[in-house]
Amino acid sequence: MQSVEIDPQFGQMGAIMSVRVEILALFMEVATEQSRSLAPLTDSLGLLETGLDSLCFAIIVARLEDRLGLDPFSTEEGASFPVTVGDFIKLYESASPINAAD
Repeated sequence: MQSVEIDPQFGQMGAIMSVRVEILALFMEVATEQSRSLAPLTDSLGLLETGLDSLCFAIIVARLEDRLGLDPFSTEEGASFPVTVGDFIKLYESASPINAAD
């Protein structure tokens, strides 16, 4: 299992940006693999408007667990399901062990 590492050059902000970049890259990767047309991704874009379906999101969540070692859906008690792309990213950023020390 791969986990997010802090690059000393960028510190915590770099690790958070890495989570964001990984998620956005996975959205594009899975959309291509599943032959889905992906809308331009913004933080305010609703997940239902991205062009991805439930299978795509299941693949993304599974790959994020493999790549980042994070599954906020099983660790966050009472966590609400994210509505926008920004909510989805924030859910993973807040589940990152880097933020646990804050």
